[in-house]
Amino acid sequence: MSGEPEVHEEFEARLKAYEGRPAAATGVGRDPVNEPMIRHWCEAMGDTSPAYTGPDAVAPPTMLQAWTMAGLTRRPERTAAYDELLTLLDESGHHAVVATDCEQEYLRPLRPGDEITFDSVIESVSGRKTTKLGAGYFVTTRTDVRAGGELAGTHRFRILKYAPAQRPSKPAERRPRPVVNRDNAGFWEGVARHELLIQRCTACATLRFPWLPGCTTCGSPDWDTVEASGEGTVYSYVVLHHPPFPAFEPPYAVGLIELAEGVRMVSNVVGVPYDKVRIGMPVRLEFRAYDDELVLPVFQGVTP
Repeated sequence: MSGEPEVHEEFEARLKAYEGRPAAATGVGRDPVNEPMIRHWCEAMGDTSPAYTGPDAVAPPTMLQAWTMAGLTRRPERTAAYDELLTLLDESGHHAVVATDCEQEYLRPLRPGDEITFDSVIESVSGRKTTKLGAGYFVTTRTDVRAGGELAGTHRFRILKYAPAQRPSKPAERRPRPVVNRDNAGFWEGVARHELLIQRCTACATLRFPWLPGCTTCGSPDWDTVEASGEGTVYSYVVLHHPPFPAFEPPYAVGLIELAEGVRMVSNVVGVPYDKVRIGMPVRLEFRAYDDELVLPVFQGVTP
């Protein structure tokens, strides 16, 4: 432990050596400044300023970074120096990243038709900082944006590269309890017996799910039940990544299941990787006990 400060000083000196080196060189905007992007931006932001429409329109100043962004592709102008800096941090255990803030300075308005070029530099790397997320280093890049060779604005972007803090493990939490009332009690009584019961109107024979006090087709309050065969298909689905919920371990798939009987219900799709769930996938009902009190119907994915 006595040598730890020296280790930090040596490592930080290596990081500091990247200050002033280019992060992106001779970048070119993917598109000229253009009216459709300005319109979409203003609609998304709810900005109705007349300065952004008409023959003398200018781009909103806060769109400065939009003209330099690469989308989901890696920009060819990104330098080896910037990659080396990030790799150095990754390999030292500071592999997590979060954007912290940005600063922009506007020197002249951008107008439709302006061709954008830019250069970025690694402006600073902080000393080691301790945050709630974990200990790490703030890396700030400065991008100079030009239109027709003239400096139009400056964009500073700061990220924290950090080693995630170890958090004490929490005891497993119970799954939320279903809300049971007089209208759906029969359904949950069936689940406890490992039966999936569907309501059937005794007046018009329409099946319905979820359970309701009356028929939505003919209005009759009289009904009985049929037991579902357990066969079905994925009609639609979502994969939950964030935010995390107690007692659930993301990512996981939640499906809208179309039963063979024609009604649909929401439940987990299990037994297959979450990223293999597909619309139309056959599924089969099973019942899972999550604790001594709770049994839930879920659907096992059936793969070829």
